[in-house]
Amino acid sequence: MLEKIREGSQGVVVKIILGLVILSFALAGIGGYLGRTTEQPVAEVNGVVIGQSDFARAFENERARLEQQFGEYFNQIAQDPNYMAQVRQGVVERLVQQELQTQLAKELGLRISDEKVKQTILEMPYFQMGGEFSNDRYLQVIRQMNYQPDSFREFLREDMTRSQLVQAVAGTDFVLENEVKSAMALEMQTRKVNYAILGKSTVVDTMSVSDDEVKDYYDLNQNLFQSEEQVAVEYIELSANDVQLASAPSEEDVKAYYEEQKSHYSEPERRRVAHILIDNSEDDAKAKEKAEAILARLNAGEDFAKLAETESSDVVSAEVGGDLDWIEKDMMDPAFEEAAFALTNKGDISGIVKSEFGYHIIKLTDLQQGKVKALADVHDELLAELERNAKVDAFYQKQTAIAEKAFEIADSLLDASEAAGVEVKKLPLMAKSALPEPLNNAAVTRVLATPEILEDRVNSEIVEVGPEHIVVVRIADYKPATTKPLDDVKDTIVKRLKTEKASTEVKAQADALYAKIQAGEAFDAVVSQANLDVKAEDALARRSYSVAPAIVKEAFKLPHPTESSKPVAVVELASGDAALVQLVAVNPVSVEEALNEQQSKNFEMAQANKNYITLLEALKAQADVKFVKVAAASQE
Repeated sequence: MLEKIREGSQGVVVKIILGLVILSFALAGIGGYLGRTTEQPVAEVNGVVIGQSDFARAFENERARLEQQFGEYFNQIAQDPNYMAQVRQGVVERLVQQELQTQLAKELGLRISDEKVKQTILEMPYFQMGGEFSNDRYLQVIRQMNYQPDSFREFLREDMTRSQLVQAVAGTDFVLENEVKSAMALEMQTRKVNYAILGKSTVVDTMSVSDDEVKDYYDLNQNLFQSEEQVAVEYIELSANDVQLASAPSEEDVKAYYEEQKSHYSEPERRRVAHILIDNSEDDAKAKEKAEAILARLNAGEDFAKLAETESSDVVSAEVGGDLDWIEKDMMDPAFEEAAFALTNKGDISGIVKSEFGYHIIKLTDLQQGKVKALADVHDELLAELERNAKVDAFYQKQTAIAEKAFEIADSLLDASEAAGVEVKKLPLMAKSALPEPLNNAAVTRVLATPEILEDRVNSEIVEVGPEHIVVVRIADYKPATTKPLDDVKDTIVKRLKTEKASTEVKAQADALYAKIQAGEAFDAVVSQANLDVKAEDALARRSYSVAPAIVKEAFKLPHPTESSKPVAVVELASGDAALVQLVAVNPVSVEEALNEQQSKNFEMAQANKNYITLLEALKAQADVKFVKVAAASQE
């Protein structure tokens, strides 16, 4: 039977049918791949998906910002999974807000032109070298940000459009003086309070924790006990500063460079002049006649400064005898400048000079000849600049060689290192957050997390970690994050559970004391019976830092006291302690003096910011927003 099937399959008709079937499957498969994306969304806003790539880019930017803000301490706080979870959630919230703004901007018809986007890119300092736009630098930077030119332009356009929307919202706000004074009076108001703190430390040692409670907490919170993933990294590093030149620039090179750059080391000729101006805007002939008469008086020996004071139409310079201070070429009207620089000796006076302002008589009062710094004066500076330029040129040649070899031989850095004359550096297994310079960089962290580098163990592309400073990395070994054994973290869990129980206990005690006060007992008597120390603040301000923020916040939320009633509240402190707070009196402040411009501006900006936040909240309330939990492991 199998033989007959084999023979039948060799027929022309059968081959055609099989070919059509295969083609249909192929096309269907291709269509499926073209129409499908494997990227998981992190959120969806009115049907618009915010993908993992957008999140990853924004998360790395935020991480880099935090690293810059906290410096070496960031590695410590990054070990807290709760903190990093808050950072990730904050990034998602910001992406959602940006998408809401983008959709509103489109609805309002706001758009940034191609020309404006192009001009902004050209002016961005990140893309400039030597004060001028560098296309190579531009492409290098945006590729490190995982952008192509088209996608970066659209990203920038959207960002600029959102800024346009923000300006439209903030720029339409205004405030009245009485509003500012009322707000300032509330801001400056102080309150007299009494408070007593119930510390959890007084009861924490009396708390007991069973093994079952420890096990349950461990099972429910294993994400809190993850050991950080570790990598063993091999890398090569190249910096223009470390490039060794085959030969130093010669004296002939310095001399030639001096001739090329001579204009940078020259001091132009300067002249100090005074003038008498006769305005010709009303009657040109009469103005010229007056100028000729003044010139005749000068030639007859009259004092130039006194005539300038009495006759010149330039009232500003007339007060100082017509003095215009020092001038250089290309500063003044062409006709004025030509006449001024034609004068050769101090005290020389020009003839009548006509410009767009009228008729001038010019006097040369001082002269500084132009001069060029001697080669000897700038020799060392030029030599250092030539060496720097030569090192940068050599750096980019070596960078090209590294890139080619690292790509051609992707499973080793040895050939790439030999091509550039640098060594392969190796690091043992360690947490990513503990990597030393220059690998403690957001761009390197992002590269080490990519699947091809992490799983295939190939060389990375060039990663820029500073100006003319690059690395190429590969992972030699990898140890994923794992959950620490219960025995290793048991003491930590016991301490945490005791602390939580102690906080719960002092909160219950505070509630019991509060109930007595509400039943009619005096605040002082209740806290005295509980052996609590009462502290008093006669003038507690909203921005007091000597008192726990939660107490300050609650003190300004309590209603005004009366003769018969002093309001009391229970406050849970961030430390886990509890407090009883009594508001004794409100100390009002009256703002009578006139406000300065900065005070009004600050209040206006605060009001605009509040309105903008309200706008975002309204947009979010009206929108269909769906969040998807972001995986932590893939982002750190």
